[in-house]
Amino acid sequence: MAKIEQHHNTKDQKPPLTSLTRGTCATVNLSALVNNFVKVKRLSPNSKHIAVVKADAYGNGAEQVVTVLSPHADMFAVAFLDEALKLIANGVTLPILVLQGPYSKEELRRTHSLNLHWVLHTEVQVSWFDELFEDEALDGHQWLKFDTGMHRLGLPTTNFERLKNQYAKVFSDNGVLMTHLACADEPESEHAWRQTEQFLAIVKQTNMALSIANSAAAINLPKARKTYNRIGISTYGSTPFYNQELISLEPVMSLTAPIIAIREIPKGDTVGYGATWLAQRDSLIATVAIGYADGYPRHAPSGTPAIVKGQRVKLVGRVSMDMLTFDVTDLSEVEIGDIVELWGKYLPINEVAQHIGTIGYELMTRVSQRVPRRYIEEDYL
Repeated sequence: MAKIEQHHNTKDQKPPLTSLTRGTCATVNLSALVNNFVKVKRLSPNSKHIAVVKADAYGNGAEQVVTVLSPHADMFAVAFLDEALKLIANGVTLPILVLQGPYSKEELRRTHSLNLHWVLHTEVQVSWFDELFEDEALDGHQWLKFDTGMHRLGLPTTNFERLKNQYAKVFSDNGVLMTHLACADEPESEHAWRQTEQFLAIVKQTNMALSIANSAAAINLPKARKTYNRIGISTYGSTPFYNQELISLEPVMSLTAPIIAIREIPKGDTVGYGATWLAQRDSLIATVAIGYADGYPRHAPSGTPAIVKGQRVKLVGRVSMDMLTFDVTDLSEVEIGDIVELWGKYLPINEVAQHIGTIGYELMTRVSQRVPRRYIEEDYL
């Protein structure tokens, strides 16, 4: 185990508390992040590209992510206004797209001087824009979202002509028409293709800019690559496709924690709350300093993999608030202080997610703020 540095305390000087950290960490490789974004951009050189940085840049740290992506992105996208205001407070000058749109007319009024673009997915929101702004004040900040099959947010496609005529000012050529695909991450499904065809059919009589593609469609559905592509999960090194790798992406976040205890238990003994895991042989069990309060899913089952010294180990017993336990019996060498990779450079996040019954998006975004983020710039290639 790494030795804690000793510091001589004086009346005016206290030892730095950072030297006492438990060692659990999420390391974010900013070089890999930029490489991923640029790689997806190259697939559609005629499009503009929006870096989606909602949910604190999918848990990777929005402040650092927007700094390195600003030279490469045309816009940023967030879920709601509070996230946009944090970016602006940190010095972001690129346009910011607010994906859930305004929650009130007053929200629009108070932020009119900011470089915000708004997704309008209800007629009420469209009416607010129509009432508040003159033609020249809109300036392309209105993105009109239509529901082509996701059935979550969006204006009805059957109302397109009426809305276009009733709110002609908002539907001006400087605005953007958009939709969101439900199954773009399933390359074998025709659902995304049908949504794209439906959307292109209803908007063909306009000269407005278009936005269809998310990460998966930008990679796998050329017809969806239009004026703006919205690049999210692929930037963070997680493939948007289930059980497939249609593009080579570099892992960005590596979640690691140290072994803080090792104990031998005899065959027939159990490990953890509820005594749910029973040793089938004399076993060596390592306790690791991370748990569900750090964002590691409590429902992760025994058998979920991790990496220690380049060797795979399996989770045993229930996930605790602050600790996990792994069977390290088969490791050639293991000791207290060894670092365990829960996912990252050597263990794909999507593989871990499959064992747990979730997706890489959830694992990445749920890493809690009590896990320090460490930022590096390291080329894997």
